Amino acid sequence: MAVPKVCGIETEYGVSRRGGGEDNPVVASSLLINSYVDDKKVGWDFEDETPARDARGFTRDASNPPDVETHLVNAVLTNGARYYVDHAHPEYSTPECTDAMSVLRADKAGERIIAASMELAGVTLGSEGEIVAYKNNSDGKGNSYGCHENYLMDRNCAFGDIVKTLLPWFVTRQIFTGAGKVGAEHDRDSVDFQISARSDFFEEEVGLETTIRRPIVNTRDEPHAMSSQYRRLHVIVGDANLCELSTFLKVGTTAIVLAMIEDNALENDLSIYEPVRALRSVSRDLTCTSPLELRSGGSATPIEIQWQFLASAKKYAERTGLEHCGGADVGAEVLRRWEEVLTDLEGDPLSLDGRLDWVTKFCLLEQFKDRDGLSWSDPKLALIDLQYHDVRPKRSLYERLVQAGKVERLLSEEEVERAISRPPDDTRAYFRGECLRRWPKSIIAANWDSIVFDVGSGSLQRVPMMDPLKGTRNHVEALLNTCDTPLDLIERLGSPLA
Repeated sequence: MAVPKVCGIETEYGVSRRGGGEDNPVVASSLLINSYVDDKKVGWDFEDETPARDARGFTRDASNPPDVETHLVNAVLTNGARYYVDHAHPEYSTPECTDAMSVLRADKAGERIIAASMELAGVTLGSEGEIVAYKNNSDGKGNSYGCHENYLMDRNCAFGDIVKTLLPWFVTRQIFTGAGKVGAEHDRDSVDFQISARSDFFEEEVGLETTIRRPIVNTRDEPHAMSSQYRRLHVIVGDANLCELSTFLKVGTTAIVLAMIEDNALENDLSIYEPVRALRSVSRDLTCTSPLELRSGGSATPIEIQWQFLASAKKYAERTGLEHCGGADVGAEVLRRWEEVLTDLEGDPLSLDGRLDWVTKFCLLEQFKDRDGLSWSDPKLALIDLQYHDVRPKRSLYERLVQAGKVERLLSEEEVERAISRPPDDTRAYFRGECLRRWPKSIIAANWDSIVFDVGSGSLQRVPMMDPLKGTRNHVEALLNTCDTPLDLIERLGSPLA
């Protein structure tokens, strides 16, 4: 039986300093984050980091976390998220969530946190300019930064089975997860507009790297949980989305596919030839109808391959249920919206304007292009593309579309506001966030699977949290309410939350 799909998103934001001072992205990112967390900073604990362990059974040399991660600002927030400088970018990692809607709330909260950080940094800088952040995936100069997903998986599931299914899955899901992009990068053949902002930057089918020779399926084996029982699938092939339906489907559909892999519930072999080339080919086909050659014989379009995944998912839901994929209600909504989107892509992709990022951006750019008589190579269109991703509410073209009622929302702003400061109730993020909210001055450091307390008794006290589904509100709220101090908590715990 598939394990519950605890999941989350890590987003690296583009950043620049304008109007004065050195445009150093590391300095800008540090100032941005410090402006937000300076008076409530709890640092990150690197004790359990193993980024060089490979799911194929080996560990690469030089496995210590890089200096840019360990020596710059790296904070934990009261909503259970991590907010830090990673490879010269501000990165926001959502807390652990149990379904796609919870991930969406936490991800949108991250956008608001970045926007608030820019305002606070502006106060610090005064007349010396401002720091601007973008929720996009490249700087237009050949450099790409990621929006990564994470999913809890059964350690006993053969990694080869995961790879076999995920290659065609990731190649084709971009038709509803792509953020859209003007032009091409990374020395790829020119194109006017493409579906995915990241597809140009992938060069391998399978591998450990995340910044060079990027693979479609990443092999990092860093579970942040009981390693004998779980693995964490680290997905690096997605775009940074603003449209809520794109994020919802990106996480929700992938969680179901992973559960089907664990339960051996996929009926057809959908393996395709040359997945890396196919990834770029699909991104460049706005009709989503160019055939991909199947290893089992014949060919199928990206939409047809997605229909086959959906057919298997429907049968799986009827037979097994979707409780371990975010619950029956969220799972049913994922299936409904997945089918709706595939139907509309098959009929007229542009009918998804306001629901999917790549379509929304394309339609917006077409309006500017036709109005001003621009060619796709005109730099103005590239600037409009960038402004779509601007996180400043008054400058973001995406937010202008939201305010004009032209973009579908799945969330209320009240839900997003709550997720800025409050963790999800149903994962260990609740325990982490509540401890930070109640006793910030007594917590020395934290990470995904432990918290380090200074309880004033000499030695520091580490509380392990090796099970992502323990430390929930139902699990620990009553305990926390009986504790006036962290020392009370340590004494009453008696044993770790593992």
